[in-house]
Amino acid sequence: MVPFLRAVLVRLAGAACLSLLAGAALIANTDNARADFRVCNATQALVGVAIGYRASTGWITEGWWHVDASTCKTLIEGPLASRYYYLYAEDAERGGRWEGAISMCVAEREFKIAGVNDCFARGFQRAGFEEYDTGEQTSWMVQLTDGPAGTGAAGLAGAGTE
Repeated sequence: MVPFLRAVLVRLAGAACLSLLAGAALIANTDNARADFRVCNATQALVGVAIGYRASTGWITEGWWHVDASTCKTLIEGPLASRYYYLYAEDAERGGRWEGAISMCVAEREFKIAGVNDCFARGFQRAGFEEYDTGEQTSWMVQLTDGPAGTGAAGLAGAGTE
């Protein structure tokens, strides 16, 4: 009878381990499938980031997220609701910028601004944002990099992560 009990306990322990492993795999897959808009800072400097997007109420710009060197930060959690997102970033230590051709409003301190017109008249500054067409992706990641050596330019790269 003792060998039978030992065999049953070994089988139960094995089943419990398999259940734990399956649960861990499910959690890992859920985390990998998480939808969001992330910015990764591949530089060695602190970067301030602002994002722009079209909401049901109109254009919105938000900032500043501080993204430490060699880290990522989630700007929008959950599946992306818009197709187009706009990004502007500044190197807080060296003064460089990641910018584009789309003008939107920003502020000196943390902000959430409705509308992109009359920035100066409303007490804001104007900045050039880079456009990202996320297509049908539910998740997107932009990587900020230093530009080619000697040019002083900064690099932006975006990719869906679905």
